[in-house]
Amino acid sequence: MRILRDWRGLPAAARGGAVALGNFDGVHLGHAHVLRTAHAARPDAPRAVLTFEPHPRELFRPDDPPFRLTLGPERAAALAALGVELLYELPFDVAFSEITAERFVSEVLHRGIGARHLVCGPDFAFGHRRGGSVAFLAARAEALGIGLTVATPYADAAGPISSSRIRRALQDGYPEQATALLGRPWAIAGRVAHGDARGRTIGFPTANIPLGRQLEPARGVYAVTVRLPEGTTARGVANIGRRPTVSAGTESRLEVHLFDFAGDLYDTELTVALHAFLRSERRFAGLDALRAQIAEDAAAARLLLGRTLLDHARPLSA
Repeated sequence: MRILRDWRGLPAAARGGAVALGNFDGVHLGHAHVLRTAHAARPDAPRAVLTFEPHPRELFRPDDPPFRLTLGPERAAALAALGVELLYELPFDVAFSEITAERFVSEVLHRGIGARHLVCGPDFAFGHRRGGSVAFLAARAEALGIGLTVATPYADAAGPISSSRIRRALQDGYPEQATALLGRPWAIAGRVAHGDARGRTIGFPTANIPLGRQLEPARGVYAVTVRLPEGTTARGVANIGRRPTVSAGTESRLEVHLFDFAGDLYDTELTVALHAFLRSERRFAGLDALRAQIAEDAAAARLLLGRTLLDHARPLSA
């Protein structure tokens, strides 16, 4: 898959796709449906996605808590796994936000990427102050000779599948629901940072990963699988939260203990997939009580992962 961060001056091989439009946060089953719709409409054209980085909400509402399900690299990997050949990941800044709907269609979609067919959802809006509607896009695309398909909503028994619904499931402590809607376990990716090494002193060394711009799910303990730098997968137990027993800080982070692992993971990139929520985060009377509870958590995670999930732990597959 080619990743292109400009729509201007593109070679012929990077133009002329069947282009799905949207933010694609999470790359869930609904997004996969949009991509299938684009390919079915023009199977002779390259499969393409046009999206933005950062997410527009990060520009317009910078004080909001982090909400991203997938950051750029993870989103790109998930799209590639779905067969996308061209990813237009356009930088979304103040200047780009001021492009009118008309300019977006004529300059970016038509003259820039040379789209042969477009696919979007029924609520797609674009351009300065979201001035472009699906009806506007349909009229302008027809005038320019570009095909357009409005994808039908993709739903299950509970309703349409959306990034917002997946965020709610994770924040409520239901990673299994998120897995069902994504088609794969939801994962946090990040670089291992130095912590206070307290886990090592109580017999449970952990890799500490800042959440950064990624969504914070329900605080507590999870059964997880971890993709290591060399591509192998390990099982483990993780805590997401503020560690009230040992810290008075207000910053949440991910701490993961890998089972049957010995090695230095500092400064490496890990991908931690959440499979099951074991319990909420809470304060313990002291380190002995904390150590005993972690041992129980680890045993529960081993049993759960060994029984049902290890063979299916593919954090970024589709």
